[in-house]
Amino acid sequence: METDALRWFQLVADGYTVTEVSDVFGVSQPGVSRALRRLEQEVGTPLLHRQGRVLRMTHAGAAFKRHVDALVNDLDDGLAAVTELVDPESGVVTLAFPLSLGSWLVPGLVGEFRRRHPRVGVALERTSVGEHGRISTELATRRADLELTAHRVAGQGVTWQSVLVEPLVLAVALGHPLARRDRVGLAEVADEPFVMRAAPSGMREQVRELCRAAGFEPQVAIEAEDLPTIRGFVAAGLGVAVVPAQGLRGPTTFARARLVPLTDAGAEREVGLAWLERRPLLPSAEAFRRFILGSGSYRPG
Repeated sequence: METDALRWFQLVADGYTVTEVSDVFGVSQPGVSRALRRLEQEVGTPLLHRQGRVLRMTHAGAAFKRHVDALVNDLDDGLAAVTELVDPESGVVTLAFPLSLGSWLVPGLVGEFRRRHPRVGVALERTSVGEHGRISTELATRRADLELTAHRVAGQGVTWQSVLVEPLVLAVALGHPLARRDRVGLAEVADEPFVMRAAPSGMREQVRELCRAAGFEPQVAIEAEDLPTIRGFVAAGLGVAVVPAQGLRGPTTFARARLVPLTDAGAEREVGLAWLERRPLLPSAEAFRRFILGSGSYRPG
């Protein structure tokens, strides 16, 4: 089987059009279509079927793709391993991370690592919302070498190690009575509306648990998908919110909202690094792993 055909099948199965695949690889659309038909002939059954204007996997295609993913990943790892044996500082490491770490922690880590290893490339994958306590799809499918997480994760063959503990703070509007305080307890906002992360969200569940520990059930007025939107609604005076400090020392003003440290026990989240034991890291990824976990790695000020 042609490795190009396997890669094209992967992309089409993941939702790319034949036109997009041909543009990415610099080949003609008929060439891609012929290669996919030859692949189906070699397998002995249709792998794709047309649904409207897009191609979808058949049941056979879905079963075949799991093995194609593993095969192509192993091939890419092998090619990268040979390259890095020749020149360990020439590799590329892929880091997965949630949006809430992308605005403060990740840029500092990548910047400092690149200063130390200027010829190692760093590719970034934003993780999608998944089941709390489990690794992302990006790491599980080996699209990423390493994953920064905003909570502890576990699973067969998964290693997780704490990197830092990030405080949680109360976000209030600038004109809120608590905006001038140095610190605050959640019990003081028990009667106020809350702006919360939409489910599913580990942060949402943690905030609910903190509120219950403070003796009340939070009144959810607005739900949002990301932290900037949450802070925007808070700044508009539509509620209060518990958010990560994101490297900021409170109390402080950020994005037109006031962030006040919380006195409640457990008002923090643990940021860690996860990787797969069954997948030996290439030299560049191993260097990045050691950098993040090592005593000389970046820490927010």
